[in-house]
Amino acid sequence: MYSIIVVPPPTTTDDTRAAQLRLAPGERLAFGRGAGNGLVIAHDGVSRRAGEIAAQGAFWILSNLSREQTYVVENPEGAGEHIKVAPGRLDAPVPFEFSRIVLPAAGDLLPVEVWAPRHDYLRPESGLDGVTTAPAFSLDPTKRYFAVLAALCEPRLRGAPHAPLPTVDQVVDRLRPGWPAASRASVQWNIDYLAVKLRLKPGPETADAGPRLNGKKESLVSLALRFDLVREEDLGLLVPGRPAADRAAG
Repeated sequence: MYSIIVVPPPTTTDDTRAAQLRLAPGERLAFGRGAGNGLVIAHDGVSRRAGEIAAQGAFWILSNLSREQTYVVENPEGAGEHIKVAPGRLDAPVPFEFSRIVLPAAGDLLPVEVWAPRHDYLRPESGLDGVTTAPAFSLDPTKRYFAVLAALCEPRLRGAPHAPLPTVDQVVDRLRPGWPAASRASVQWNIDYLAVKLRLKPGPETADAGPRLNGKKESLVSLALRFDLVREEDLGLLVPGRPAADRAAG
């Protein structure tokens, strides 16, 4: 069973990509300007032996065989999440399901996309005794605060990981079709409530309120996307329409 799919970068002539390459667990794929039977990247700025990708069951590892160049592996779905693989580093594990290796090449940045679509899961056990484990984050998708969080996350969940977050006014505009009474005050209250509920700041009953939380919306969205508190399917809870940030830009 294939576990890793490699999508080569566009050619230097017509911006088209070569056919996808599929690796089964245990298989390895060399890439570079002189990769032979591997993935040949015909660019003068790419080393002859630039690196190697290896499939390891449900994930993959990357070896950087260049002498001087650091490679960056991005998570296009992770709001800027990435790892760096230093020159000469062997078998660096990559944790992202959908990844983009960025190869600096004499002024160009060449993307090599790698997918790891295979998932292995633990089978649920039944009949276990004891107290049920408390959830890490307790969110109710039927509540107003969840709609506010979904609206904040929407631009990045729709495929723009570096998109600016919507303003409070834009969130109000986005939610008003399904929540006619939405206002700046009610949306801001829910943002403040989420910051306390998700333990980003102390609650009002705490004697020492602690430092003010800067970048509150960014912190909420970062936490929600990292831990899948809001998923793309949750956007169905919002009344259909363009994300607030898109409408403002348009």
